[in-house]
Amino acid sequence: MDRQQTRIEDRLVADEAGEELVSRGYNRRDFGRIAALLGGGIAVAQAAPAIAQAPRPVPGMVRLESNECWTGPFPVGADAAMRAIAQSNRYEPDADRAKLFAAVAAVEGIPADRILAWPGSSDPLCRSAVSFASPTRGIVTADPTFEPIWMTGEWLGAKVSKVPLTPDNSHDVRAMLTADPSAGLYYVCSPNNPTGTLTPVGDIAWLAENKPKDAVILVDEAYIHFAGAPSAAKLAATRDDVIVMRTFSKLFGMAGMRLGLTFAAKALHERMMRYDGPLVTEMLPMTAVACATASLPLADQISARRAQMVSVRDETIAHLTRRGLKTVRGSRANMFMVEWKTATPKEMTAAFLAQGVQIGRSWTALPAMSRITVGSGEDMQKFRLALDRILTA
Repeated sequence: MDRQQTRIEDRLVADEAGEELVSRGYNRRDFGRIAALLGGGIAVAQAAPAIAQAPRPVPGMVRLESNECWTGPFPVGADAAMRAIAQSNRYEPDADRAKLFAAVAAVEGIPADRILAWPGSSDPLCRSAVSFASPTRGIVTADPTFEPIWMTGEWLGAKVSKVPLTPDNSHDVRAMLTADPSAGLYYVCSPNNPTGTLTPVGDIAWLAENKPKDAVILVDEAYIHFAGAPSAAKLAATRDDVIVMRTFSKLFGMAGMRLGLTFAAKALHERMMRYDGPLVTEMLPMTAVACATASLPLADQISARRAQMVSVRDETIAHLTRRGLKTVRGSRANMFMVEWKTATPKEMTAAFLAQGVQIGRSWTALPAMSRITVGSGEDMQKFRLALDRILTA
């Protein structure tokens, strides 16, 4: 057990943070698991075998497996990050974090005191399972969706309810409420991973109005910049029971720099931090903070990057359709799911690797499909050529 994990477990045993967990149905034997989760993400790998077993990058391949952006950060952001390196002999300056929050507030219309930054988005995602769900208050998600939150919930002993998507592949919020009317946490990923499909903000607002008053909605908008669609951010700005989560890993091309955001009422953020204090949100990678602050206002460049992705995605889906392959309709993100006719996803992954292309994995709810990341125009041309060779063979 490392020092951070030990410190958190000692705190849970000693003070009211642990008493609060017990009041929600955890027992003291659970404290070690919670400390492992908060102390370094140990629980995430143990709780999420599908994520842990996802294919690792293969050198030399066209990489279409991880929903990364096909290009790096915007040049203005990269320049800002380089300037930050010159000051990396210092610990994080508070002024830089304030500049980031001011930029987010200006772009999103969110009060700065409702914005919190994280070193990535995995921590707040899985932390929400501890903070708002429990053995007595469950988690409700769509199926398929991004799994870490439900796998973390199951690992912690919370009831997890998985609800199929609607026929138009959005979250069925009414069925989610019916599945567990007394849940502690409702998770909505929009655009959804792996389908790329949107859930209307109006549906999320309906869920907010009809769920239990003390339950929390977590809206994962990792891919919202690719969609160019209305955001649930205004709900997080005006309500005290909605959290909106963002990441700079996708359209902003900063996956390796590790920076995420949450928008929420101060009281919700305090609940998320009560078990281990604010250290995790204070120790941010300053190159990422500088890059994000410079990149957020680039509306025209964001729009151009989105348009480029949409063009290449639509061209590729049209090619798949001509080859008689089905895809999940309605993707608004840099990914889509494709159904293979006569081969399994595992067989198609091997066939594509033999052609120099690495594709993504399948989901339990879509066992005949593979997720394909939308790369550059050149990347997707290589994907289409590889597909034609495979189908011809």
